[in-house]
Amino acid sequence: MPSITRSISLPIVLSSVAVSLSVALLVGWTLLIARTKPLADDIVANTWLLVIGIVSLVVIMLVLVLFSVFLVREIREVRRQTSFIDSVTHELKSPLAALKLCLETMARPDLPPPQHTRLRQMMLDDVERLTGFIDRVLAATRLPAERSSQPLQEIALATLARRCVAVVTRRAHQPEEVVRVDVPADLTLTTDELALAAVLENLIDNAVKYSQQGVDVELSARPGRKGQVVIEVRDRGIGIERADLRRVFDRFYRAPNEDVRSRRGTGLGLFVVSTLVRSLGGRVTAESAGAGQGTTMRVVLPSRPRTRALRLRG
Repeated sequence: MPSITRSISLPIVLSSVAVSLSVALLVGWTLLIARTKPLADDIVANTWLLVIGIVSLVVIMLVLVLFSVFLVREIREVRRQTSFIDSVTHELKSPLAALKLCLETMARPDLPPPQHTRLRQMMLDDVERLTGFIDRVLAATRLPAERSSQPLQEIALATLARRCVAVVTRRAHQPEEVVRVDVPADLTLTTDELALAAVLENLIDNAVKYSQQGVDVELSARPGRKGQVVIEVRDRGIGIERADLRRVFDRFYRAPNEDVRSRRGTGLGLFVVSTLVRSLGGRVTAESAGAGQGTTMRVVLPSRPRTRALRLRG
């Protein structure tokens, strides 16, 4: 709330100044012309008055335009936050309701052992889903302050990629084979393992979640130019409209179409990815030919830290 108040206060102050300036100029010019009749015959004075009037009008118009831009941004931010709150409510209520139902069912004395085991597994899945959701929200609120203090280590990218695939596919109840890993066994990079794992898990999770009927995802990596590593996660899912490609990394943003709304989400996953990748000295981009054409997320990272001050772990 304080940040919203601060962001709104600036355009309010500017608009107040603009209105005050307009009133002062109008009253001043009226009095000046009314009391100084020779001004009508003074070309120099009239010219200066005209210049001052034009400049003042331009300044006032600019202030009003800036006020409109700030106002539109704040309205969009409020809408995104409202959408985020709705998503959070849904994400929390669904598993909690399922947990309550499972507990009530397990309290029945005549419950067969196989059903008891199945309900227990359902509860574990819901708890894991809640844990993952809370972790994403906490990561979005803590970034990027905590990243600068994290130690680095040399990582075998293929091993980390397969571990992330196993985590995401298990959570999504999909076989690991739906995500193909094409990463050279000898490809390594020195970075923050926890941060990179969070990046890969979020990208794989998005690719699986926004796939269509058959999940088909590929995670590949290759050495890039100037000592960089290029990581790509491709899917054949619902795709992204060209107008939304840049905004998908904004906090709380979700594309305004039914295919996106029908899937659970808060608009935080790609924001976390973007923030983490920047903190690791890299960049992330999204590519898509349009709706229904799939999406490619490309992450470019340095294979080695760019400063000797960074500490190595292990």
